[in-house]
Amino acid sequence: MLQSTNTIQNQTLLAKITVIEPWLIEIRRDFHRHPELGMAEFRTSKKIAGLLEDLGISHRTGVANTGIVGIIEGGKPGKTVALRADMDALPIPEETGLSYASEIEGKMHACGHDAHMAVLLGAAHVLNSMKNELSGNIKLFFQPAEETDGGAKPMIDAGCMEDPHVDYVLGLHVTPYAEAGQIMVRPGKICASSDGFTITIRGKSAHGAYPEEGTDAIVIAAQVITSLQTIVSRNLSPMDAAVVTIGTINGGFKENIIADQVCLGGTIRTLDPETRANIQMRIQSIVSAVASGLGGEGLVEFEMGYPPVINNDEVVKVVETNAISLLGKENVLFKEYPSMGVEDFSYFCQAAPGAFYYLGCSNKTQGINAPGHNCKFQIDENCLKIGVLLQVVNALSLLG
Repeated sequence: MLQSTNTIQNQTLLAKITVIEPWLIEIRRDFHRHPELGMAEFRTSKKIAGLLEDLGISHRTGVANTGIVGIIEGGKPGKTVALRADMDALPIPEETGLSYASEIEGKMHACGHDAHMAVLLGAAHVLNSMKNELSGNIKLFFQPAEETDGGAKPMIDAGCMEDPHVDYVLGLHVTPYAEAGQIMVRPGKICASSDGFTITIRGKSAHGAYPEEGTDAIVIAAQVITSLQTIVSRNLSPMDAAVVTIGTINGGFKENIIADQVCLGGTIRTLDPETRANIQMRIQSIVSAVASGLGGEGLVEFEMGYPPVINNDEVVKVVETNAISLLGKENVLFKEYPSMGVEDFSYFCQAAPGAFYYLGCSNKTQGINAPGHNCKFQIDENCLKIGVLLQVVNALSLLG
């Protein structure tokens, strides 16, 4: 439960948020009923733009396709704080049985982005109501495609961090690993980078009865897969965190034909830029050497993904201090280990000092604890007002 603070300001904010809580829930459920995939958030974008229009908040649409940038200009000069929410859903059929379950077949807000948008709109509502008192500006980033190719970098490329220049940026993500009324924080590295790779093994086809006349790409691929497992276990310090996963393998024509080509697809997850580069170098070396040693050829292509999310320690401290005051120390959890999951909020953290933290959304007594990206994922909607309160207070603290 939320705890009252000693400041009149925070008591007033909590009262304002309690009044708009039914509005927050209604908005979140509307988004939940109408999920849209990355870069196709057309209805979602139109809905957000209409709500900002109703609130009298200046905004720009069509940023990085479906993204929106809103701005609340304070009555006094000062810094600019950006608050970000991602908009896209996932290609997952919903099986929650909720009265407001997805109406779009095969699509679902299974990662809580519907909650993120509602929280940001709630924060916008409250901050806009006190804009004359603000020393500085609030920017609102409604970002497309976090789950796919990433909308953060295109939004930055489109100038969202300028005019006015963003001094601090805040993002949150609901998590079923904490109860509603709790948050999880961590300074420094909090999410991994993610890079994809494709390996092509080339051999020579032959009749399966005469293997000596060919070069078996499947056998080479098997040796390559086994050898790649040594990168994390033997080429990295046990103190480093990394994952190398082969997720796809395709090759061969028929059971009695030696395969002349096999394609492997995989992913690399790391927390450190140097480790990231070293793993790519080792993959290249292993694939080339193993394939050559067995009489074939190995080629590797990398697709660079999101960089790691690295929080600014001072901004995280602001979030932590405010959360302790508002929620109680026992409800502010320290995330001991970084997530090997990825988040393109990393680009915002590269562009300005920022903090990314987790907003508890589970309620185990009510059976609300399914993991994200799961067909039964849902949230305890009590987390919405908590997210709004934290984002508003954090933004005010950073404005100074």
